Amino acid sequence: MQAGLTAENFSKLLVCLDANREQAGEKYEELRRTLIRFFEWRGSAFPEDHTDETLNRLAKKIDDGVVINNLGRYCHEIGRLVFLEALKSNDSRRASLEEINLKVAAETTDEAMEKEIRLACLDDCLGVLSENTRELIVEYYRDAKRDRIDRRKALAKRLGLNREALANRAQRLRDKLEECVTRCLSKKLAI
Repeated sequence: MQAGLTAENFSKLLVCLDANREQAGEKYEELRRTLIRFFEWRGSAFPEDHTDETLNRLAKKIDDGVVINNLGRYCHEIGRLVFLEALKSNDSRRASLEEINLKVAAETTDEAMEKEIRLACLDDCLGVLSENTRELIVEYYRDAKRDRIDRRKALAKRLGLNREALANRAQRLRDKLEECVTRCLSKKLAI
């Protein structure tokens, strides 16, 4: 966008509209209303801002000494260019938002894929264990809070172990599983 309208630019624009200052003011307001409608009809989100930009550019052209034979037509062309620039700017912002959305989607897909690989590795590592060992570790980590405590007491009783011995056995199994999963992940993620 161009710099704002100066008093000198504005005075020169009014002189081009009409020699009579009062008549020039009325023509300026009419031109402004026409431009606002022009932008509204085209679906501009900011018709007043685009109108101001158009008038600022028109005043700058006049101040630069450009001879304008048909002020209305010339102003319409500037307005059309301002509108196209706004569309282009919106498209580039929309494109950058779409790129961000694609990047987030890709990261989410990567995270989901990694989680699937982890789960597959855990399944593979659990599959290597004997059925009794697999049941023990799954049972040990099932449930939450109070239910987990009760389940672990019952599991220890069923296996004929005290709770500390069961916790030690579960920890050793967990360590083996973690090593197995880590090896599996390094192989599958390296592919």
